[in-house]
Amino acid sequence: MFNVRVAGSGAFVPETRVGNAEIETRLGLEPGWIERRTGILSRAVASKEMATSDLAIEAGAQALQAAAVRPLDIGLLLLATSTPDHLLPPTAPLVAHRLSLTNAGAIDLAGACAGFLYALTLGASYGQSMQKPVLVIASNLLSRRLNPNDPATVALFGDGAGAVVLVPHHEPHLSGIYLGADGANYDSIRIPAGGTREPVTVEGVHAGRHLMMMAKGPALFKDATAKMAEAGQQAMRNANIRAQDIDRWIPHQANIRLIREAGKLLGIPMDRTITVIDRFANSSAATIPIALVEAVASGTIKRGNQLLLTAAGAGMLNSGLILRW
Repeated sequence: MFNVRVAGSGAFVPETRVGNAEIETRLGLEPGWIERRTGILSRAVASKEMATSDLAIEAGAQALQAAAVRPLDIGLLLLATSTPDHLLPPTAPLVAHRLSLTNAGAIDLAGACAGFLYALTLGASYGQSMQKPVLVIASNLLSRRLNPNDPATVALFGDGAGAVVLVPHHEPHLSGIYLGADGANYDSIRIPAGGTREPVTVEGVHAGRHLMMMAKGPALFKDATAKMAEAGQQAMRNANIRAQDIDRWIPHQANIRLIREAGKLLGIPMDRTITVIDRFANSSAATIPIALVEAVASGTIKRGNQLLLTAAGAGMLNSGLILRW
């Protein structure tokens, strides 16, 4: 349990939208193919001038304003991203500079789809121990990492960023922390080339090995569903609560079919589940804070609500926690 609370949140999604029909026509897919398999209707795509840091800065600025926290009071910035501006240096120091976080440490956290919850946990620990506000941002520009001819990925992913400001509080608002990792499924979702195991080569680029690849078939779906449910079950067990105690569940927006199946395993019906995948697709770590901001803005989430947040993704990493709003 952490004596911190979310004082404010923000999100930024690029204006340009790409609908399913455009992708289906280009790839020769049957109309409605994408929606039936994913629940996605459209996705946001950043302009050529934008980088991951640009999205992160917009979301972070909104969160700071909503929290009424001065930039110079932030003690730490954690940036959850799988698509940094550069391999070196990290992107977080640039974001901190642009947001005038002059007294903050700043670091990237590469946790794929579970990155936001990992960052939230680490940020809460720092905020409580150091008694300083923490800015947690999740930002991804996945459209630059997709093979335009691969329907398995180009149909699923989009761009976006979400952020929260954590502040020390006299009561615990974060509990039930569960962080998991299963390296046996390490290669199920990957970008093969670009690291030390497989450097980028001309031949590799021609083969598309610098772009995202996903394992095909039902095995990945089954594993991801199980990991999502496991994260939620462990978080509720750690917090000593039951599914009926959860006001709203915000899962990582991976796939609507996956969310429905994981919800059945958790015992949480769809009318208590926050989904925005139809409008924003899968922006990896950014999906949960984007969904949170949307639900708060619509009044679906209210102060005092008990939220379950869960994620599962590449690695395979999974995570879950209970957040009192």
